Parts: sequence; structure tokens; C-alpha cells
Amino acid sequence: MEKNADVIVIGSGVIGSSVAYNLAKKGASVLMLEAGTLGSGASSACDGFVILQSKSPGPHLTMALASEILYRTLSEELDYDIGYSHCGGMIIIEREEELEAMKIFMSKQKDLGLDVSLISGDEARIVEPALSKHIVGATISSRDAQVNPLYMVNGYITAAKRLGLRVKKHKKATDFIQDKERIIGVKCGCDSLYADNVVVCNSIGAPELFSKIGCELPIIPRRGQLVITEPVNPLIHHVMLCSRYIAAKYHPELLEGSSDESVRLGVGMALEQTAEGGLLIGSTREFVVAGVRAVTQHAARIVPALKRIRAVRTFAGLRPYTPDGKAFMGAVPAHKGLFVAAGHEGDGIAYAPITGKTIAELVVDGSTGVDLTPFAVDRRIEKH
Repeated sequence: MEKNADVIVIGSGVIGSSVAYNLAKKGASVLMLEAGTLGSGASSACDGFVILQSKSPGPHLTMALASEILYRTLSEELDYDIGYSHCGGMIIIEREEELEAMKIFMSKQKDLGLDVSLISGDEARIVEPALSKHIVGATISSRDAQVNPLYMVNGYITAAKRLGLRVKKHKKATDFIQDKERIIGVKCGCDSLYADNVVVCNSIGAPELFSKIGCELPIIPRRGQLVITEPVNPLIHHVMLCSRYIAAKYHPELLEGSSDESVRLGVGMALEQTAEGGLLIGSTREFVVAGVRAVTQHAARIVPALKRIRAVRTFAGLRPYTPDGKAFMGAVPAHKGLFVAAGHEGDGIAYAPITGKTIAELVVDGSTGVDLTPFAVDRRIEKH
């Protein structure tokens, strides 16, 4: 048996590419396996929000805060423009009854160190004149940002290749190779590839792979749809979410049974303007199939000028949802040499830098200063 690498990384999205880069940075020889083309999974069909305000107080926000610090110098570190813009963000509040809930949510975030404040509807329209007159308020934070997910993938992989990363595209991992309790490689159809450690980062494909070793990984594909418009002059200056997005993300049970189709589809506005001028409008969090009409109508209610801007394309991607809303990160119990970083759903972009750094420390050094207990594979999972 000839070892192919110190570490095999499965998946080439923002999480897998960050893990591969950070491993290579620590001196490990790394082989990346990608079933399709680089970044062709969830990372190719998502927004570029590095938004901390959407993270629930606790492990989610703690990880995002640590990641945001790394983002500030990431383009320089990678020597690659990842499209990072420290633009700040807003969560738009449409109804008076949502104000109190957002105050409580925001207060807990501030206790963990997030610079965030609540402003009135009139103050929000001064900051963002395109907002509708019916908006009653917004939370705002200067620490929110945006990035180009595919630039990130390319940046991480380009930098990792300079450190020796090897990539095999169109190479699907189909099983693990075991030696007693240790994982010593992966099978790709008839091919066998060997390594001291394996890190699984292909979220949507991870459950099938883990089932081969009798391990249940409850990651469920949840479709998200987005719309891209024609380029226009600057319309908005922050990344924006609406408060319904928070409900769709953390409390989908509250949306069940509604007669409003947009509510049932988990529609919550996510809006950003790219450097080229196009607006990215999202998004749904669906367990069912439906059109993008609800997405655009909801966004246009909040930013009326969108009614006059032409959509040029739509796209959809599968978001790796977990029942308790937390990703799986860390070592896999009872399987030495096997690690996972998967199931981030809407947190993948925000978490990517800290996830890659943390997993690399765990694999190479055997420990990390980040508490991964809330994200453990064997945690007790209660539906949020």
C-alpha cells in the first residue's frame, strides 16, 4: 500500500477548499477529490453574505465572529482577490410585532461582542433610501460583509496548489477504506486512494458516504432559489436580510401550515449588489418545489425599485440542512483518521475561514482552541 497523501479532502466548495489550504499551510501533503468541477456544489449557487447578524447567539455567532476577523486579511494572505467588501449589513423589519423579538435577538448578540444596533424605519431610509416607506425598523452592523464564493474557492485552491495541493476532479468518493477502527483512505469506484487522514466536506454527498461505515449523518438537501438582475447603478450599500429570513432559518416550524405560499416556502429576503452592479435577490429554503415569483415579489415589497429592474437569470442550489441548524465539524467517533466539516447550510460562507483553520489544527496538531462540542457528530440532536 502506497500512501497518496497525508490527508485526503473530499469536496471542493468553500469549506473543502479552506480545509485543504489550511492543511497545506501547516505542511501536510493534501489530495482533494471532487465529484464534479471545482466549487460546483452549494458554493456555486449561493449568495456571498458574510453576515453576522443572522447568526443565533451562541456557537453560531461565536464561530462567525472568529471567521470575520480572518476574512479581513484573507485576500492578502491568499494573494488573490476574493471579492471581499466590508460593506456592513442590515436586517429589515417590516412589522411592529417583530421589533421586540429582534431587540431580544440583538441584545444577546451584543452580549457576545457583536457591534449591532436597532434603528427606526426613518433612520433606515436615511442609510438606504431605496427601502420602502412601510419598513418600521432595522438592525445594522458594520461588521457584516460580502464576498464572491467562487472567487473564494479559486483563491483557496490556487494558494493551496502553491503549497503542494493536488486535485482530482470528476473523482467521486464512494466508500472508505478501513483497517480495523482506522480509516486509511477512500475508494473512488474501482480505485483506492490512501492517506493518514480523511476530511469529508461534500455536504450533500456526505450522508451516503457515512452510511457505508454505519454512521448516520442527518444532512438533508434543502433547495434555495436566487435571482440575478441586470447591472444597475448603486441601489443599495449594505447586504440585507429581512427578519422573516431569521425565522425561515432557525424556526422553520413556525412557517408550516401557513396559507401564504411565500411563508411556506421559507421566503426571506436576502439582497446584495455585486461590484459589477448586478443585484442578487434571494432566497427560499424549500423542502418543496416552487417558482421564484415569491422571492422577487417579497424583495420588491421591501425595495420597490426592484420592480423596474430586469432579472437576467435565476439559479437554485441544494443547501445542506441539519435538524438542529448546526454543522457537523470535528473528529468522527470510533473511526480514527476520519474528520468531517459538513452541513453548514446558510453558514458556509461566513464559517469557511475559521472552519478550515480549526479542522487543520485538529488533523495536524491533534487539538484546537475552538470548542467544537456543539458541532460534534455524536451530539444529541433536537430539532430547532
